[in-house]
Amino acid sequence: MLAAFWSALWPYVVGAVGLGGVGAAGWWLWRADRRVRARDRRWRQEEVVKAGRRTLAEVDAMTGTEFEELVAALCRRDGCIEVRRVGGSHDNGADVVGRLPDGRTMVIQCKRYAPSSTIASRELRDLLGAKVHFRADVAVFVTTTRFSRPSERFAVEHGILAVHRDHLGLWNNGASLLSLSRVNGRGQGDSRHRARWKQAYGK
Repeated sequence: MLAAFWSALWPYVVGAVGLGGVGAAGWWLWRADRRVRARDRRWRQEEVVKAGRRTLAEVDAMTGTEFEELVAALCRRDGCIEVRRVGGSHDNGADVVGRLPDGRTMVIQCKRYAPSSTIASRELRDLLGAKVHFRADVAVFVTTTRFSRPSERFAVEHGILAVHRDHLGLWNNGASLLSLSRVNGRGQGDSRHRARWKQAYGK
């Protein structure tokens, strides 16, 4: 009777053990996912805090490579993926590439110039070439200075997100990259702001 009872019961026992194993594995994966997500949230919060403490004066003191790494880190903070720095002597006009949170590919040109400098249109034309080369959906130009009026118009006409010094300050202190697109090409301060700029930077 015991043998007969066991032969009838063992499929249920095996099934219960199997279900228990699947449940345990699922619980372990769920816990592991929560730990990874928690670490990611902590890392992003720490990046936000560090960015808030980082001043534009500190950015001005960076090397070109450090500035490119900063831009890449800000992109990652905003949820961009596959972000990598490609700047160098053979960068084909791009310093950072990656994907926006919505999946669109992006190419970024970074210029850490003195605040008294001005970005000319030809530098934005180089970025357009990089956009074609990398088959990117979005082109972004990030600088520590200002754009000339013609270069700002050129950026708007060709769909380039032009992140000048003021917008860089906002991005550095928590604004998202995509939020800056809503104010792209809408000037670089009123006359009083420009007067303060000239007083501070001598141009």
